[in-house]
Amino acid sequence: PLLVRQGRPQLLLTVRSMQLRRSPGEVCFPGGKREATDKDDIDTALREAKEEVGLQPEKVEVICRLMPGIDKMNNLVTPVVGFIEDTFQVTPNPDEVSEVFVVPLEYFVKPLHYEAFSYETSSGYLIQVHCFTYHDQEHKKSFKIWGLTAHFAVFLALVIFGERPTFEVDYDLDNLMSSSENYFSNLYASICERKKSNL
Repeated sequence: PLLVRQGRPQLLLTVRSMQLRRSPGEVCFPGGKREATDKDDIDTALREAKEEVGLQPEKVEVICRLMPGIDKMNNLVTPVVGFIEDTFQVTPNPDEVSEVFVVPLEYFVKPLHYEAFSYETSSGYLIQVHCFTYHDQEHKKSFKIWGLTAHFAVFLALVIFGERPTFEVDYDLDNLMSSSENYFSNLYASICERKKSNL
């Protein structure tokens, strides 16, 4: 979810409940696994946002889907981007979400606290992992935003702002869309190769 405050786009992020089995306490976007009743990725994203933070589907202006990513469990993850009102009142589901906060989208191209490291996927593909530490004044605490969540936030910031970040990225910034397709295709191909070699 994107909202505009003081003329600046902001991303709404959540902290996963410590009760969850997968990635407890991690920062992520509202979202989750597709259910049989979901007709597409947009349906899934809207249903999950309603379940997790009380965001009513009719209050979201969906603008696009981004290039999918693959998480550490080799699940395909498709980000859906939509605008919401800046007056949205969050109602977190405590079974799934412990906190909700917003970060200026610009932070993902001009961060104050950033580091990166290389990570070899289970399929042997080497990727660069972005890691941001964001100091939230409203909550008086810091949040660590990394992995696939940071990857999607960086990509969205690159698309919206069209400027070079203050750090290195895995994309050709002059051909952002085609290089993101190549990045995803190479990552996906490495997983398929690994599955074949394990048969």
